Amino acid sequence: MVHDQKTLVDEVSGWLRVYDDGSVDRTWAGPPEVKFISEPMPHHHHFVDGVATADVIINPVSGLSVRIYLPEKNPTDLDKFPIVLHFHGGCFCVSRADWFLYYQMYTKLARSARAIVVSVYLRLAPENRLPAACDDGFEALQWLGSLSRAESHETWLDQHADFNRVFLIGDSSGGNVVHEVAARAGHVDLSPMKLSGAIPIHPGFFRSERSKSELEQPESQFLTLNIVDKFLKLALPVNCTKDHPITCPMGAEAPPLEELKLPPILLCLAENDLMKDTEMEYYQGLTKAQKEVELLISPGMGHSFYLNKIAVDLDPNTSAQTSGLIQGISEFIHAH
Repeated sequence: MVHDQKTLVDEVSGWLRVYDDGSVDRTWAGPPEVKFISEPMPHHHHFVDGVATADVIINPVSGLSVRIYLPEKNPTDLDKFPIVLHFHGGCFCVSRADWFLYYQMYTKLARSARAIVVSVYLRLAPENRLPAACDDGFEALQWLGSLSRAESHETWLDQHADFNRVFLIGDSSGGNVVHEVAARAGHVDLSPMKLSGAIPIHPGFFRSERSKSELEQPESQFLTLNIVDKFLKLALPVNCTKDHPITCPMGAEAPPLEELKLPPILLCLAENDLMKDTEMEYYQGLTKAQKEVELLISPGMGHSFYLNKIAVDLDPNTSAQTSGLIQGISEFIHAH
């Protein structure tokens, strides 16, 4: 197939097309009725439903930037808000921090948890294969550290952030970034900033061999085994398998979990997730390594259900489970 004199060399159904000149087209080509969830949401410095947003460049050389969600101060709030550093999903290949599906979730979390959410615009594969997204996530954490030492400045965070309570959170492949960034943070001195917790939500953990849940749980139009395999082939370093430490942190190729210095972890799972078995392997590995880990399971739900705005709006059960997830995350943040 020829497109503007370019030849299509790879495609992931609906999501992206890769051409022979290395360019990538991420124009949504799936069902038009769901296109709105991937539309960019403009930032607004004024409060809308109790949250203001801003886009900030944190590295002028590379252009690495973040979106900040600031909750409006309530009379009952503490003097400063904890920080939740967010890594978006998309199997390392698609989606951006400003997409509407993240806006509708993380404005809710900022309001509920009384926290500032800082969402990183992660570089995407295949143009930037792993570990690029993890490098960006760790750089954003180090930027927060530089703010805590007054070596850098960002007005909202300088005025309103409690750098003693920084949490990592990530959806799907963003959950993989959470683990990797937390593991790297254990090797450096971030003080006076303190990493207080890590919250991987439905992380994209796999092995080369299919798990029982991959073979038995229902696929959705947005998440099939074929789509995941294609994305990971584009995202992982060339010639690497899904046993790579970023996609299989509990596997033999990864540093032993017991040797890692990790903050308390809240692992969020969905009962009907294709990746449930490997996510549970990660949980069991953390438990065996005597790490502090809690489990939050959403019964009857599938992968990243809380980001599906249509289901959240129309299905009372999905709505209730989303509220329960946000409440569980908020309680974890308040407890740490």
